[in-house]
Order: sequence, then C-alpha cells, then structure tokens
Amino acid sequence: MKVVAVEPALNNVKEYLESQGCECVEMRGDAIAQDACCCVVTGADNNLMGMEDVVQDVPVISAEGMSPEQVYDRVKSYLQ
Repeated sequence: MKVVAVEPALNNVKEYLESQGCECVEMRGDAIAQDACCCVVTGADNNLMGMEDVVQDVPVISAEGMSPEQVYDRVKSYLQ
C-alpha cells in the first residue's frame, strides 16, 4: 500500500483517504514520510518570497477548494 502524507489541518481529507484504503501519515512542516507517494496540503501557505527549495521529490496536491473525493481522485494517479 502506498503512503500519502497529509497536513494536520486536513483531517476530513485524511479520514476519507483512509476509508478508501490509503495509508496516511501526518506531515509536519518539511517532514514528509520517506515512502510517501505524494503529499496533500491545504494550499493556505502562500510563497510570498518566491523561494522554491525542494526538500523531497514528491508530488504536492493542493486541497484548496476541493472536496475529499476530488482530492482522492488526484491522489489515485500517484498510487499506481
């Protein structure tokens, strides 16, 4: 089973992903599980400085304005 890292503020998304059979781990700051296939963020953090530092090479899914079902549709493409 693939692991999905989820920001703590997205508890409803985490619960839905788990109900669909995903293994979810909590993402704290820049810490992402080594075996995560993608991470889901709130989208609330804006990059005001325009800086981009790659901490880990995993796809990032912004859940901003999306339902848990829509987030899962995006996550599915990384679970294969």
